[in-house]
Amino acid sequence: MTTNVSALKPQPSAKEVFGKIVRNQLFIPLVALFLLITFNLVTDPGFFKVSLEPNSAGNLVLSGNLITMIDYASELVILAIGMTLVTSASGGQDISVGATIAIAGSTVLRIVKTQSPDISGAKFAGIIIVSFLLCVVVSALFGAFNGALVAFFKIQPMVATLILFTAGRSIAAWINNNDNISINDKRFSYFGNFIPGVAVPTPVFITVLCLIVIAIVLKVTNLRLYSQAVGINASSSRLNGINPKVIKLLTFIILGICVAVCGFIKVSRTSSITYSVIANNIEMDAILAVALGGNNLGGGKFNLTASVLGAYVIQFLTTTLYKFKEIDSSSISAYKAVVVIILIIISAPIVRRKVDDMKNRREAARAEAEALKAEAEALKAAAAEAESIEAASAEAGKETI
Repeated sequence: MTTNVSALKPQPSAKEVFGKIVRNQLFIPLVALFLLITFNLVTDPGFFKVSLEPNSAGNLVLSGNLITMIDYASELVILAIGMTLVTSASGGQDISVGATIAIAGSTVLRIVKTQSPDISGAKFAGIIIVSFLLCVVVSALFGAFNGALVAFFKIQPMVATLILFTAGRSIAAWINNNDNISINDKRFSYFGNFIPGVAVPTPVFITVLCLIVIAIVLKVTNLRLYSQAVGINASSSRLNGINPKVIKLLTFIILGICVAVCGFIKVSRTSSITYSVIANNIEMDAILAVALGGNNLGGGKFNLTASVLGAYVIQFLTTTLYKFKEIDSSSISAYKAVVVIILIIISAPIVRRKVDDMKNRREAARAEAEALKAEAEALKAAAAEAESIEAASAEAGKETI
């Protein structure tokens, strides 16, 4: 005779299921995304309208607020990948990514500008590949510089990256002798806008490719485990055969590669560069994306999906704010900061722990009250039974007399 084990397991109640959902790390960014969607549907029913319209080049492309949001979130999503790994392993953040994007973009433009605007297709493809690879090498080296300061000299990440945060844009301008570089070849703009005949923005494909690559890397290597172990306790990880210095350095190099991709997309969007403006404050949005995803900014365990979702939420919020004409563009950062601070406080681990503690105390008090009630009922039943026995004894005594 066999017994169905699953039938013997107690089924979780709706309250327990809801509690499990609320405690999930994706809950806060998903709720934020839901609120933004609801708000835009109420205030502007046509906000999510997507249509095929000709662009400036006369090609039919997908157009609409939703497409704009997904398109311009590409750089932030790619940065969130590297920033999450750096945060996990080092317990700090890189605030120089905006300046390093300027360096990467300036490197690309320097190489492409040296060629004539009427080069052939094969030669142009070679120039683009060389410029991108050199851009990756330069950004990875700057990432390694930041990582070395953090890993080997034990400088706090924000302090270590403050060097490039201050000097990076000047280095970017120095690469091109402080000239305002502009690329006239329209093919160069394909990587930051649209490829003729393709209705979806090119940065969306680049973002998907980056997400696939990092997913494969995390799947086939121990990078996730090692970075989390180093972030939780570097001394213990060393005792277990993990080199914390190498892991920290590696995460900064990976962030440097992500920066290179972002820099390439940025300069391709406009086919030019403004050293003081390009990717301005993007490092703050990248850090907020990691925090909004519920990841601990002090290092340790991370959820890359939550960071990516947080990046889309931030871009969604930015697009929503830009929609209102009465809001000055210079004050959008302040509005965005208020909303993001509220979301981050709600999703902070300490807040969640306090909420869980309050819930546990309420459940303990409720259990204690129920136990006292059950005990009182048991005492009442025992007293009633004693009275019944006493009455029966008295009756038996009368019959005997």
